[in-house]
Amino acid sequence: MLKKMKKSAVLTLVSTLLLANASVSAVPIVNKVPDKALPEQLNSQSFTLDQAIDYAIANNPDLQIAIDRVDQADAQLGIALSAFYPQISARVGYETSNNPAQVFAMIVSQRDFNSGSMANINNPGYRQNFRPEVIGKLSLFRGGQDYQNSKAAELGLDAAEYERSTVHNALIQAITATYYAYLASVEAQKVAQDSITAITSELHQTELKYKAGTVLKSDVLSLEVKLAEAQDAQIRTANGIELSKTNLANLLGLPSHQPFNIAPSASILASPKLTSSFNELLELALSQRPEIKAAANQVEISLRKLKSEQGAYLPKADAYVSYGQNSQSPGFSTSKDNVTAGITVEMDMFSGFNTQQRVRAAEQKLAEVRETERKTRLAIEQEVKTAYLKLEEGLARLHVTDVSVSAADEALRLVNEERHAEIVTVTRYIEAEVARNKAQSNTIAAHYDALSAEAALKKAIGDWK
Repeated sequence: MLKKMKKSAVLTLVSTLLLANASVSAVPIVNKVPDKALPEQLNSQSFTLDQAIDYAIANNPDLQIAIDRVDQADAQLGIALSAFYPQISARVGYETSNNPAQVFAMIVSQRDFNSGSMANINNPGYRQNFRPEVIGKLSLFRGGQDYQNSKAAELGLDAAEYERSTVHNALIQAITATYYAYLASVEAQKVAQDSITAITSELHQTELKYKAGTVLKSDVLSLEVKLAEAQDAQIRTANGIELSKTNLANLLGLPSHQPFNIAPSASILASPKLTSSFNELLELALSQRPEIKAAANQVEISLRKLKSEQGAYLPKADAYVSYGQNSQSPGFSTSKDNVTAGITVEMDMFSGFNTQQRVRAAEQKLAEVRETERKTRLAIEQEVKTAYLKLEEGLARLHVTDVSVSAADEALRLVNEERHAEIVTVTRYIEAEVARNKAQSNTIAAHYDALSAEAALKKAIGDWK
């Protein structure tokens, strides 16, 4: 029976918050820097939690950057695969010379050689040569470098997708935490304002009684101290509301001057829970967190790049073909066309230790990313453990605050009866009322903290990738 009463009390408090937030959301926020270029519908846009998440996914700059990097990685894969296709180019050359050897070569390539060509072989005079041609090249073998680079590019595309998933996962958790922080600040402000109203009223009555000589000066001073504390709390909660909205606007990708409202969501009525053990959650995180997959992916990329650098020790083979003509005047004639085709094989005998150092650098990079993978695994284990413990703490606080609300309500009722019987001072009554308000505020704060801890745990295991 007691458990049902506690659950009913929580639901009542949360329902009160819904009404309070609805009234806050209904009040338009003044846009101090109007922008006529902004769409009219945005000037009154209101976000629930789900709407904020959907809007951020479409507009958050960090997520858009990650998506653009996926496209860049796809283009890099296309560049790597281009090495397996023939390369075709066209060019036109012109030269003139009186060098006997070059002139003789021009005469022969232009198909103009005859018996009289030998008469002036030593003094041929100037001759010109126009050569339009089309050249095709195809890499036959590059020590496996093209293959390894293409595989590294494929893995790079996967890495970019893992990065997008990482940003997506973190973005949803950040929006959820900021959303709950805003609603908690709104409730805290409501409690502070209620306290200010109650204390101000009692202070006024007590000042009248002091002037009449029925209470002591200390009662007035005590109420003034309580009022100052309540006003300080109200200032801090008002600033907390603005900070939460500023952070949320940044996550949504909205400019700072863009007005928007935050609406209550049905998710705040959900009861946070912990249904799996730490070991089960850790195993889930290690199997689906994009950071883990990205770190393993980087190890494989570095291994491919190392093999590519090692391929420089092997010979390279290329096939080529050239089709064109040689003539003394511009134009093209099939009667003077020339075709050249062949295969070249080359191998670096000594590169000034360039290849050796490139291989050494790739080996060190591989060692680095392996340590990065280990570091990432440890960080995720710590994150899951921290989130798990915070959710346990949040659920425990929920239970404690439920009890405190019941106790504070009963204490206020008893003190109120004693006050009417003039057994206790007004200061004691104010203390009981403030304690009741604080207990209610703590219950709502604990509820939101538990929801935020639940969201952090979902992020830790990669639920929102």
